[in-house]
Amino acid sequence: MATILEKERLSPTWSGMEVAVDPIPVELIDGCLTGDRRCQQRIYETFYGKMLAVCLRYTKNTDQAKDILQDGFIKVFRSMDRFNREGSFEGWVRRIMVNTAIDHFRRSKNSYLLLGEDQSIEDHGDPDVEEPFDDPTEEEEMDLRPADVINAMQKLTPAYRTVFNLYVFEEMTHKEIADELGISVGTSKSNLAKAKGNLRKILKQEHRLP
Repeated sequence: MATILEKERLSPTWSGMEVAVDPIPVELIDGCLTGDRRCQQRIYETFYGKMLAVCLRYTKNTDQAKDILQDGFIKVFRSMDRFNREGSFEGWVRRIMVNTAIDHFRRSKNSYLLLGEDQSIEDHGDPDVEEPFDDPTEEEEMDLRPADVINAMQKLTPAYRTVFNLYVFEEMTHKEIADELGISVGTSKSNLAKAKGNLRKILKQEHRLP
C-alpha cells in the first residue's frame, strides 16, 4: 500500500476496511423521528464501525474517539428532522461526526497550538492557490496497514491532526479550513506541512523505514 503521504486526497471514511453500506430504509429514518429505540439501534450498529474510524483520526486514543462517537450519534438522532432525504445519509452522519470532532478540538486546552502556530509565514504564497500534497522528493513505498497510519496520526498534536484530516480526508481547501477553525490560510498551510512531515517521521521511526 502506498503511503498516505503520497496521496492528495483520501476517502473521508478511509480505514483500509471500507464496507459498503446499503441505503438506509426510509422506515428506519421515520422510526428515529418518532424516537423508536429499535430504529436508532439499527442505525447505530450500521454506522458504528465506519464512524469510529473517522473519529479515531481526529483523536489521540480510542477512548477519546468513542466519546466523540457517542456525542455524534446523540446529535444525529436529535437532528434527524434536518436530514435532506435527497442526499446521502451516510455523508450526513459523517459530517456530524466531523463537526463533533472539531467542537472537541475547540474545547481542548491544546487548541492554542493551532492558533499561535507560525504566524510569520502567513503572508507567504498565494492564499487562493492550493499547494500539491504529494512530496516528489520521496518516492519510497511504505508497506503499512491503515491501522499503522491511524496510530501515527494519533501521535500528532491536535492542531496538526485536525488540519491534516480536514484537508486530506474532508477535501476542504485551506480557505475553508481557515474559516472553519478561525485561523489564517497561512496557518492552515503551515499546520498541514508540519503534520505531513511529522507523520512521515513517526512512520519511519516506528517501522524502521529508510
